[in-house]
Amino acid sequence: MALLTDLINLNFSDYTEKIIAEYIWVGGSGVDIRSKARTLSGPVTDASQLPKWNYDGSSTGQAPGEDSEVILYPQAIFRDPFRKGNNILVMCDCYTPQGEPIPTNKRHNAAKIFSNPAVAAEETWFGIEQEYTLLQKDVKWPIGWPIGGYPGPQGPYYCSAGADKAFRRDIVDAHYRACLYAGINISGINGEVMPGQWEFQVGPCVGVSAGDQLWVARYVLERITEMAGVVLSLDPKPIQGDWNGAGAHTNYSTKSMRSDGGYEVIKQAIEKLGWRHKEHIAAYGEGNERRLTGRHETADINTFVWGVANRGASIRVGRDTEKSGKGYFEDRRPASNMDPYAVTSMIAETTILWKPT
Repeated sequence: MALLTDLINLNFSDYTEKIIAEYIWVGGSGVDIRSKARTLSGPVTDASQLPKWNYDGSSTGQAPGEDSEVILYPQAIFRDPFRKGNNILVMCDCYTPQGEPIPTNKRHNAAKIFSNPAVAAEETWFGIEQEYTLLQKDVKWPIGWPIGGYPGPQGPYYCSAGADKAFRRDIVDAHYRACLYAGINISGINGEVMPGQWEFQVGPCVGVSAGDQLWVARYVLERITEMAGVVLSLDPKPIQGDWNGAGAHTNYSTKSMRSDGGYEVIKQAIEKLGWRHKEHIAAYGEGNERRLTGRHETADINTFVWGVANRGASIRVGRDTEKSGKGYFEDRRPASNMDPYAVTSMIAETTILWKPT
């Protein structure tokens, strides 16, 4: 008699050419991730080979009940680390039956910005540092914390090792390996300042692919925490008080910034970001005002400041960039629950296309 685990791990590729494609999309909150699977007749190597699909948008907060159909447009494919074989994960964006992007579809506008000839010529690179918190399932309290109580103060937990400091590394490492298998350009992981909080980094990625890869990496993490019976939180300030929040620091460079004389281009870009600070904050995630307080390695939400090696700034420039006169900078303002399509495209638009009046 086969066990459930035997059937979950069943390799059917010897018996059929058919594969399973898991279609993934951003849900109605703009933070939640939805998915459903379909059978395809054979292996697929490019998203353009995939059929469009649809779902009930009234059940995700994305369409009214009397006109509930939302259309999924496949945009990027990844290897499926759960089903393995030729099975795939498919990142989609969402449209009305008339072909109009729905409000939560931030990818559509991002793709337009990144396809602008001036932006494309700059070969925009992004590296996103996704912080997140793991919560105990039934009490929604960070793992490693006593229920209803608090651990020792921050200090021992960042990049730590040990059963009393680093909690559920198995989830973190499983996610790291699954992303590598999927073809996501995950570049590292580390334990964060608050116990129960971790970070992974995706990048460098060019243009709209940064959003595709981060969303799929989030989806993979959601699936792994589901299997582990742990809740994933992208809340930017999950615990009030003297505890660090969770961000999605976004590292950015253009071809001009990476070339000789690029430091001047970086300073000009930062100046533009300062002029549009309020517009960027409005697009950088919900609840960010609870995180950007001027404490816990943040700048105040109403203040724009940049500096070299300053983790209390809105924008941080690394020492290596300053020394070499070229490189990249880090926008430390985005919250952990930000939409990477919105954030990356807005940074590119402001620094390359936007002209002050």
